[in-house]
Amino acid sequence: MRTLYNILFTLFFWLSSPFYFLKLWRRGGWRAQFGQRFGRYSARVKHAVTNRHVIWIHAVSVGEVNLCVQLIRALEPRVPNLKIVVSTTTTTGMAELRQRLPGHIAKIYYPVDFPGVVSRALRVINPKAIVLVEAEIWPNFLWKARSRRKPVFLVNARLSERSYRGYRRLGFLFRDLFASLAGVGAQNQQDAERLIELGCRPERVHVFGSLKFDAAKVEERRVFDAGALLRQIGVPRGAPVLLGGSTHAGEEALLAEVFLRLRKRFPDLFLVLVPRHFERGREVGRELEKRGVKFMYRREITVHTALPERSLHCLLVNTTGELKYFYEEADVVFVGKSLTAQGGQNPIEPATLGRAMVFGPHMQNFAAISRAFVEADAAIQVPDAAALEQAIADLLADPERRERMGQRAIQVVRENTGAIERTIQMIISHLPEEETYVAPVGRIS
Repeated sequence: MRTLYNILFTLFFWLSSPFYFLKLWRRGGWRAQFGQRFGRYSARVKHAVTNRHVIWIHAVSVGEVNLCVQLIRALEPRVPNLKIVVSTTTTTGMAELRQRLPGHIAKIYYPVDFPGVVSRALRVINPKAIVLVEAEIWPNFLWKARSRRKPVFLVNARLSERSYRGYRRLGFLFRDLFASLAGVGAQNQQDAERLIELGCRPERVHVFGSLKFDAAKVEERRVFDAGALLRQIGVPRGAPVLLGGSTHAGEEALLAEVFLRLRKRFPDLFLVLVPRHFERGREVGRELEKRGVKFMYRREITVHTALPERSLHCLLVNTTGELKYFYEEADVVFVGKSLTAQGGQNPIEPATLGRAMVFGPHMQNFAAISRAFVEADAAIQVPDAAALEQAIADLLADPERRERMGQRAIQVVRENTGAIERTIQMIISHLPEEETYVAPVGRIS
């Protein structure tokens, strides 16, 4: 089975490598630490982990990095004798880790799943335990970790319908891997049941809720003042702001058309667009130009920028890590990847800030979370573009309703916090007592 997997993986890797390298090139910064993807580490990394007891935490990309940062901040005081190493797969994820975590936390790229590459990576890092955030199951990595007797934890685990079907079809390959996990923190009961069905040992699977409820906070150290930036480019104080957060192809054009129609009723309305992938900025810009929307790229703004009031219609944010600060300035938030694409993006961060939220019908990746907000009248879910426009118009016209929805959203978040503490308890209960500082509190249930 391993031989067959490695043959197929090698073929797939080389066939897809042009797309893989093009993606790296488009996102920029791919040359830095590129060798780490193949288990080649600098002397600095090797020195940082030599003769140290290490816990390795993996966050795939930007979406998981915020969870990882909060988890590390809560975990680090509990494991003072362990060196924390955190990995990511994407350059954007690495940029976030470097910006948000201190220098003593080692940051590396996750190894490509070739057996020799994985062996080199595990030999150098030599972790006492490995923590995978959400569902990132690479067979060679888990096989090699098991052969070295390294406990692997899957935290904030969720399975989309597509992933569930895929793992089930390939049960002959993945069942044994799921069974090898030392502990699993599932987001909800359905995910827990599916993971057990796929091979996880029932006694090792726990329903902890979503780490996203704990992690979706604006950090105390503010990177910049989004409100001041909007004033700088001529947005009048008090002007209503419609924000499209983590949007995908097709959604920006749709929001631009909705915005142009709504400006007839709300003449000071301002649009902020934050595409999920910042490298799509030029593509989105062309869509705005075709529709006559006057816009500016976030990257073009400097300390010397000063525009007259009402000179722009839209700010196109082609940077990373700033969405949460723009959420604070929004009156209505559209949650992306939910109308023209499927899966949805995380609605918890705008909810934590008490923003009125609207999202489309495709929130499969956040099904339980989005349902909790809708059932509490803390968000509006619409079936199509026409309903989206009506929902936004109704919210813009009713500040009191926006305030009520925001307060209900905050309440939903408060009622669902605590997953990070329960996750930490699970991890440190598997570590030797001499590695931990504070004993676990309460019981894992």
